[in-house]
Amino acid sequence: MPKLYALVAVVSAALIGCATHADKLQDIRAAYNSGNTTAAKTKLDAAIAKNGGDADVLKLDRAMVLLSEGNYREAEKLLREVRDRFEEKEGKDLAEGALSMLTDDQQLAYAGEDYEKVLIRVMLALCNLLGDGADATAYALQVNQKQQLIIEKSKSKDAEGKNLKANYKYVPVGPYLHAALREETHTNYDDVARSLELVAQWLPDFPPAKQDLERAKSGRHSRPGCGVLYVFTLIGRGPYKDEKAEIATTAAMLVADRILTAAGKQSLPPTIAPIKVPRVVRPINQVASVNVNVIGHPEGRTQTITDIGQMASEQCEALMTETLARAIVRRVVKKGIVYGVKEAIGTDKSQMTSLALNAAGVVWEATESADTRCWGLLPDKIQVLRLELPAGEHTLNLQTVGKNGAFIGPAHITKVQVRDGRNTYALANFPDARLVGKIVTNDAK
Repeated sequence: MPKLYALVAVVSAALIGCATHADKLQDIRAAYNSGNTTAAKTKLDAAIAKNGGDADVLKLDRAMVLLSEGNYREAEKLLREVRDRFEEKEGKDLAEGALSMLTDDQQLAYAGEDYEKVLIRVMLALCNLLGDGADATAYALQVNQKQQLIIEKSKSKDAEGKNLKANYKYVPVGPYLHAALREETHTNYDDVARSLELVAQWLPDFPPAKQDLERAKSGRHSRPGCGVLYVFTLIGRGPYKDEKAEIATTAAMLVADRILTAAGKQSLPPTIAPIKVPRVVRPINQVASVNVNVIGHPEGRTQTITDIGQMASEQCEALMTETLARAIVRRVVKKGIVYGVKEAIGTDKSQMTSLALNAAGVVWEATESADTRCWGLLPDKIQVLRLELPAGEHTLNLQTVGKNGAFIGPAHITKVQVRDGRNTYALANFPDARLVGKIVTNDAK
């Protein structure tokens, strides 16, 4: 019997969980949000090298750092790579799924949360707009196409068999970008109007929606001798996942316990370890918008076109039933294995052996960690302001605004070139009051 105790000890030690992804992400987020993009890249590169299995999700964060620095081509390349990898992983985790029942969901190849899969397309469109824009229309269309596929192909069901993803909200930035690109052609105003109608439908509180739609229906991009400047801002520290313990005394767990207990005469390990699940955390952000001042012209403030924090939180809650169910099933599987071992070795002959296996079962359950892998450097919101300006060079001044309407950060200035009848794009990242990286424009060749 000493060998049995030794085996229990070895198995228990091997199952002790390591730090969660949320723990690993703390230093990276801190460096990035403080504006130290060099340190953020160094930490990300080290994490990618060390955690090969999680390289894809870490590459998403690296792409955000590159984009903030103005390296939008390399960022687009990374985003395309991860997008394609996520596509390959969908529906191909059967072996990993079986292993995850013995450990936790971190054993599954990470294929992205639903909102992340959609937002990859958004960020691809923004990156491409800052380059030659050749693929931006396709990326913009992919935003809604991907979300529709996610909803239609969902296998996530509630107790009544209803689709848990049916109430996902669509992402208005997709049709907004499509409308901006089609409007620039000066010939596709019906397409523009249809896309802007979706924006108004999905985001009725978006202040410019009515004015934009009226302009599209009138068939005008801009006045003669003028062009359009779109200022996109990434606002606030975005959502991330952290581990939360849920008490395992749910009805489903009790039913599972009773079924397994009734199957034999052996007792099961006590259900005292809580179930660990990932929950979306939304940091408290001080930035409400960005004031946009083009010297010599009326100024304005960016408006939210997509609330990423809200999107992530709502989708997490929509799927929480499924997340809890997986954790409960995992608990039952582990209990069943302990039960099977006790049946096989006949623990009724040794009370000490039975107690040792019970203790090992408790340890096995307790060593689970929630899967907190996520795209950790997303902003809380994507905001935009459209300005019609005379063609020529302009001085663009951006400054963050707090929730009380007052300026809270320093001014950041760059030059932009507005072209007659064309769109110019600028992108700036403000996780806090100060700019991270630089203001990136598509005329900076």
